[in-house]
Amino acid sequence: MGLATGSSPRTELAATLHRLRSTLARLKAELELAEADGTVLPIDRLLADLDEAFALLGKAEGKSQAVGSVLIVDDDGRLAEITARGLRRLGFDADSSSQMRELRDGEVLVFDLGLFPGLDAAAKKSVRAAKPIIVTGATDAAGRALAASLDASDYLVKPVELEELAAAVRRRLTEESDQTT
Repeated sequence: MGLATGSSPRTELAATLHRLRSTLARLKAELELAEADGTVLPIDRLLADLDEAFALLGKAEGKSQAVGSVLIVDDDGRLAEITARGLRRLGFDADSSSQMRELRDGEVLVFDLGLFPGLDAAAKKSVRAAKPIIVTGATDAAGRALAASLDASDYLVKPVELEELAAAVRRRLTEESDQTT
């Protein structure tokens, strides 16, 4: 199970802003030419350009406001979904699962340590590569040692406060950003 590839959120935002700029430039040029020529532009074409510009603006705003992408994997699917919902309220693009899945490019993994022993070799390798934020109900030395062996970026004991988890996710996103720049 490897990491998914794809364009980064920054690249997608830049492309969306470029399309928005082009749409607005086209609209402005059409209006200026019509004024200079004394012609009247069809309203439906102007409205279509404005609709396109507003759609692109909405897309750009959505991309710029998302703090980062997060996958919460917990053996308690309901807890994973509640956690994901909380992170979404804080601006994260959060998804939940009770099983490990392939990670999207730049996605931060929040992983319940209790699931690790049941993973296959490929999934274990993927978890290690992700430098996950570990959440666990176990507070014993063996759990901390396992988290350390996974090169975990953080180790949080359940119940985890949402703000504490959000701070850990932000730290991990900053680490990831520092590594790619």
